Amino acid sequence: MSSEQGGESAFIAWLRKQTPAASRVLIGPGDDAAAVTWPHPAACLVTTDMLLEGSCFLLEGSPIRVPGIMAADPARVGRKAMAVNLSDIAAMAGQPVAAVVSVGLPKRGGRALAEELYRGMRQRADEFDTPIVGGDTNTWDGPLVINITVFGEPGPGGIVRRSGAKPGDLLVVTGPLGGSILGKHLDFTPRVREAQRLAALTPIRAMMDLSDGLAADLGKLCAESGCGAVLWADAIPISDDARHMNDARSPLEHALGDGEDYELLIALPPEVARRLAVAQPVAGITMSVIGECVEAPGLWLEDAGQRRPMPALGWEHGME
Repeated sequence: MSSEQGGESAFIAWLRKQTPAASRVLIGPGDDAAAVTWPHPAACLVTTDMLLEGSCFLLEGSPIRVPGIMAADPARVGRKAMAVNLSDIAAMAGQPVAAVVSVGLPKRGGRALAEELYRGMRQRADEFDTPIVGGDTNTWDGPLVINITVFGEPGPGGIVRRSGAKPGDLLVVTGPLGGSILGKHLDFTPRVREAQRLAALTPIRAMMDLSDGLAADLGKLCAESGCGAVLWADAIPISDDARHMNDARSPLEHALGDGEDYELLIALPPEVARRLAVAQPVAGITMSVIGECVEAPGLWLEDAGQRRPMPALGWEHGME
């Protein structure tokens, strides 16, 4: 940040004025480390996500251009950056407790950008009583980089993992899928409360959030659980945005592969899944039974009575 704006020290001073007191925060921004009370004896959940301008988002006014990706203002980007971490806590049916934020800011306009990012992050964090207790700032000649770490506690049903699905379990999702690039990828609400309510109602065998696409993420859940799965094409809830995508992919392909839906994928015993799908006891979500876990490894899609291998759809970060 420029010397005219006082640099990092001035920004930290500004942050401290913006950060309200929280009952569990003993030491907030300003010291070498934050301090948070931790009475829970069982575990500390920790998740972190890095978002890169040009890959995960585009800022309004940025010279970076990526076809098909809408630009967003800094506060909207900040809300997304916080929400993707909160969604990871939701995926384990946990309760977020605190967050730390590190940003690599472009030198030009860095202070104003940092303030708007913070406001967006705070807006989403405050919805879930998650104070931002510290972090780091830096400036460079590249684009914006945001890294957030969220700490959380197990929820009422304990920690829910990806590894508990069993052959015969039914697969459930909490909302429509596909077409997130039209706006949901920026504006989704993480399913923190819904996951906790569901865990309080019934034991959950396995669960994860859908960030990389249903087909790709289901493969991860099955790999951790040591099983395979069949999805029923006509049962998968498809969003209106997926139906309005004007490209060569079908709405179903968008639902399977677009990613950044941030709904929950859940494995439940058959009788429990069917009962919940009928009763819909958790406000804010609509649970749909979309397939089943099977003993044989592999993923299949059943469409019009025909079963075929699942198409390789979804997002995977490339590495050479």
